[in-house]
Amino acid sequence: MVDDDPDIRRIAALSLGRIGGFLVSLASCAEEALAEVHRDRPDLVLLDVTLPGTDGPGIMAAIHAIPGAQALPVIFFTATSSDAEVDRLRSLGAIGVVPKPFEVADLPRRVRAIAAQAGIGLD
Repeated sequence: MVDDDPDIRRIAALSLGRIGGFLVSLASCAEEALAEVHRDRPDLVLLDVTLPGTDGPGIMAAIHAIPGAQALPVIFFTATSSDAEVDRLRSLGAIGVVPKPFEVADLPRRVRAIAAQAGIGLD
């Protein structure tokens, strides 16, 4: 899960970990995200669109350039979840978008639903 806001990272990690039963790794920037992908090979990446330095789409492109991670599914978090923005992010290769703010109790279900729609099992 990549977000530059420490409160969002903390809340999302609690939601995904405690409620959803996910094992969650956290990153705040492109460098940390790429290091996590190299080290842990996650099943899925939750990625904020707007980040300082390299933005979410740039990080997704860098992740997909890593050998063995070309098909790593990405779900974006964004405060701008217009239909046009969702279409743009999907056209870049994202499997879905979770709008911010998100409901803490609902986040794991949303992630699983997006993954399931993309044919990805997370259990």
